[in-house]
Amino acid sequence: MIGVLERALATYGMISRGGFRLDDKDRALDGIQSDDRALKLVGNAGPAMGDVFRANRPDGPDPLDRWTRAVIAPIAAQLGARAVYPFEGPPYFPFMRWAQRAEPVFPSPIMMTIHPEYGLWHAYRAALIFQDDIQIPVRSDDPRPCDSCVDKPCLATCPVSAFTGESYLVDQCKDHLRTESGADCMDEGCRARRACPVGTAYYWGEEMAGFHMHAFRK
Repeated sequence: MIGVLERALATYGMISRGGFRLDDKDRALDGIQSDDRALKLVGNAGPAMGDVFRANRPDGPDPLDRWTRAVIAPIAAQLGARAVYPFEGPPYFPFMRWAQRAEPVFPSPIMMTIHPEYGLWHAYRAALIFQDDIQIPVRSDDPRPCDSCVDKPCLATCPVSAFTGESYLVDQCKDHLRTESGADCMDEGCRARRACPVGTAYYWGEEMAGFHMHAFRK
């Protein structure tokens, strides 16, 4: 089943992002049913998904969310799974907590979740919930890359010092994005995010990074 899932996701530039077996605590959460047995996360890293999305972008609002649902739903049906999404809600599913159980991902100094290989250029697009006791890959125990990063350029690069290492000054960031001097972040992606030395080979590219920044500013 794992091979079938990975091949299906690759068509859309997506990847499997690990998983875990569900327990009674998980089943007590909204949306997790009593007969659910396992969960696998689906997401992306690098520019591949953005390339496919741009070529098939639907018209109208929330194009990425609608495209994600359109491509994931048939894959879930093929595998006998139920698909849930981080953009569904409120209430929202705890994707960040799920991610930390499935993979070695950690909070970064700029509040984004960092992966030891992908850096800050990755995302979670869906979760597939299975009632069968499927095979789950072993979670890697790679360390948090920020702990060995001495210079932490992500904290020194933001032109309006929106990241303190302990908090994110959202309004300060958004005000900057509305100015001419914020065009760099708007068109190429957050400057602090781009300063991170981890996972630079997975940079989404200007068009996709800019797409997310424009969506964030709205």
